[in-house]
Amino acid sequence: MDERNGASSPTKYTGINKLLKMAWLQTLIDKWYDGTFTDFLDDWKWIFSFSKKYKGIIAFYTFLGIFGSTLSLGAAWVSRILINIVVGKEIDKLWLLILIMVGSTIFSLVVGNVLGRVGLKISIRVNNDIQSEIFNKIIDAEWKELNRYPNGDLLNRFTNDVGTVSGNAISWIPNLIVTVYSFIATFILLFKTDPNMAWFALGSAPFLLLMSRIILRKMREYKKRVLEMNSAMMAFEVDTFYNFDMIKSFGVAGQTEKKLKEWQGKYRDYNLDFNTFQIKTNIALSLVSSFVALLAFCYCLWRLWTGQILYGDMSFFLTQKDRLTGQFNSLVGTIPGMVSSAISAHRIRELVELPKEKHDPEGRELMEKRAGEGLSIAMNNVSFAYTEGKNVYENGSFHAEPGEIVAVLGPSGEGKTTMLRLLLGLIHPTEGTVTLTDADGNTVNMNADLREFFSYVPQGNSIMAGTIAENLRLVDEDATDEEIIEALKTACAWEFIEGHPDGIYAKVGERGQGLSEGQAQRIAIARAVLRDAPIILLDEATSALDTDTEKQVLENIIYNSSKTCIVSTHRKSILRHCKRVYYIKNKQAEEFVMKPTDEIPEVDD
Repeated sequence: MDERNGASSPTKYTGINKLLKMAWLQTLIDKWYDGTFTDFLDDWKWIFSFSKKYKGIIAFYTFLGIFGSTLSLGAAWVSRILINIVVGKEIDKLWLLILIMVGSTIFSLVVGNVLGRVGLKISIRVNNDIQSEIFNKIIDAEWKELNRYPNGDLLNRFTNDVGTVSGNAISWIPNLIVTVYSFIATFILLFKTDPNMAWFALGSAPFLLLMSRIILRKMREYKKRVLEMNSAMMAFEVDTFYNFDMIKSFGVAGQTEKKLKEWQGKYRDYNLDFNTFQIKTNIALSLVSSFVALLAFCYCLWRLWTGQILYGDMSFFLTQKDRLTGQFNSLVGTIPGMVSSAISAHRIRELVELPKEKHDPEGRELMEKRAGEGLSIAMNNVSFAYTEGKNVYENGSFHAEPGEIVAVLGPSGEGKTTMLRLLLGLIHPTEGTVTLTDADGNTVNMNADLREFFSYVPQGNSIMAGTIAENLRLVDEDATDEEIIEALKTACAWEFIEGHPDGIYAKVGERGQGLSEGQAQRIAIARAVLRDAPIILLDEATSALDTDTEKQVLENIIYNSSKTCIVSTHRKSILRHCKRVYYIKNKQAEEFVMKPTDEIPEVDD
């Protein structure tokens, strides 16, 4: 599977696996020959690093599994004796066994449900702990490295792969121990009762497993095709509803409906083909299982007919034969399960082991002392490239002081947003420095810990689903309603919120659904204002505002304030309000000192 584009390629089987055609085995063979088998072992060592934290829980699960398996075997044995007593009409022993059966059933129900709930709590806690730990490590990765991964891929790794790892971190060892114990205990119990039946059950298990694997392998291929079709159809539906306004505006609803019917036709054909194969598969598996069950039944019937066993023994043999086969399948299934878990662990490790952000707690404490008086920010002879050899900046310089509005101007793609990322410390110069300076002249190189001194309004709609208040409290969870309203007034957003029946508790949808683009921008600016940081970065954040509102917002932010305001923009109208303007072109950031007679540079989109 190509993780970048989702394209899948057929597995190429080699060696003895040409006959067996087991995907998990081929994975191990490939890892052995390409020298990455040690990675497989390292992945499992990494999984076990989580297991060490939960040794007590693992011991508890192991005990619980062995106890439950023993109880199940005991119940089956008691059931065998009870059936024999009933058939033999040994009434004097019946009351005791009925009492044991009733007591065992009640005990199993009570203990099973109580322990099941305890187990669920433990499972949720462990999953949450591991997910939280991994989330913190991922979120602390370098922005540039993390952004090599598509959002969908990140989400898939964080949910599905983390779920696989967290489950195996505490369950794999107990499951293996319990399955081995159950398999051995069942075989010994069968062997002591009837050695021939024990060997028959053990011999039939691999046969049934091989037959089911051959059939189910093909079923997985069909299932994969159906899932891919489901995903493609869902993608079309989501795309259609997301672009509903465009479809209606162009009047192409008929063409869209036609395409939907085409997808529905493919979906129908795929599912009917899959259903046909399921029917054939179920018949084949049922015939194989029934044939083996018939052989076992005939053997037991012959033993019963000749008086070698009782009816209860026959019932016990047949149920335990199936149990032994199931446990054998579980044991064999642990290996592909290990491979799958190692793959998930490797995918998570790729994210966890990404280079971490730079931190400087001492520098943050130094800046914090005088941050209320304003902070200066500067780029000093900075060179930067996303891709080696392709510089976005070469010896670029920039500075902004408290009480200033500084504009960053330039054509699209020349590096305005890149400059803001450098200022935020999301990316770092290949040459030169980005620094913060306080009122005492103390200077610190930009790092992740200094972002608390920034308020940032990015390009595009950054409003999340929820209430307006929740969107603003994202940056200050303790903010009062009055503080939120004041921030909205500063951003000229209160005028359209005040008249709403729910006020700041009015709900908005995903990406600000229910708001105009200008309203969404003003709420995003209000969020930045509420953070009350010394430096405000606005990345095309006033593009949807009219010029009067834009002017008022900027004046409100900077009025009687020591804040440093940096505005990335295409709009000329904003430049007359700025103390200084930097024009970015040809990998340089040059200050354009405007005089009353100067023309503002043209910006080519």
